[in-house]
Amino acid sequence: MKKLSILFMALLCIQIAGAQDDESVQDTVKQGWQSSGDVLLLFNQAAFNKEWRGGGTSNYAGNLILNYSLIYNKDRFTWTTTFLGNYGLAKGKDDPFIRKTNDLLELNSIAGYQIDASKFFYSFFTNFRSQFAKGYKYGEEDVLDPDSGNVVDTQTTRTETTHFLSPGYLQFGPGVLYKRSENFKINLAPATARFIFVDDKFTTVDGYEDGDYFGVDQGEASRFEFGASLSIIANYQLMKNVSVENLLNLYSNYLEDPQNVDLDYTFKLNLKVNDYISANFIFQTIYDDNAVQAFQVREVIGVGLSYKLK
Repeated sequence: MKKLSILFMALLCIQIAGAQDDESVQDTVKQGWQSSGDVLLLFNQAAFNKEWRGGGTSNYAGNLILNYSLIYNKDRFTWTTTFLGNYGLAKGKDDPFIRKTNDLLELNSIAGYQIDASKFFYSFFTNFRSQFAKGYKYGEEDVLDPDSGNVVDTQTTRTETTHFLSPGYLQFGPGVLYKRSENFKINLAPATARFIFVDDKFTTVDGYEDGDYFGVDQGEASRFEFGASLSIIANYQLMKNVSVENLLNLYSNYLEDPQNVDLDYTFKLNLKVNDYISANFIFQTIYDDNAVQAFQVREVIGVGLSYKLK
């Protein structure tokens, strides 16, 4: 885990180096309220007729991505709030279920007060993260003949594992913010409170042991942690109509296994064709040993319709 964390930091530093020389990084700060955002609808579809011999299954999929930011600057005070929403579904021809492919609900807010005339601010941040809809674990089970008891078929099964606010994460705490621009910020919060919320129906099943479900104890519906948080935002224009966004969040829990640093890194590449058509690539990886002791990886790529919000 330590070596991989160093690798991700090194990759992000390379991205930051590019951002430092980019024209989008400005020293001037616009006063008052500003808002911006975009909505992107991605479609994917594949179809095969019965004579097709190359393999494959007909399917269709769609992803809705929403980003929206509110920014307020007044003299030495700065406040940024960002809403992120991603939701995607896919349906295979022979699959009895529509499956979720993408689900993220996140709100980030950070306020800062400038220290003298520097680029450093006293800060206070809040982060909330959950999902919109239920998540399932899929499997297969045998279908038995009622007369002979022999296996005659198999069927796909699904078991609910998550839903809105299960899990839900809430973090907040004071810290120090380095802000070169809205496109390049680093916030260190050494006294961060973190709450993990779950539905207690997942922690009261037979055989449940403390920590099995996102670190929450048996019969409980929440978990409290206290530790340090580091977040880095580095966005820049790679070339005309091509932009890059980086977001890295690290968290260490002082109260239990502080050496096990939670990591959440998102890389987004945006390609603008025109005002209404764009393409993007999203790569996200998460390491949280309370959820699973391995890296979780998500990739989304597609071309679709876009609309700029103001």
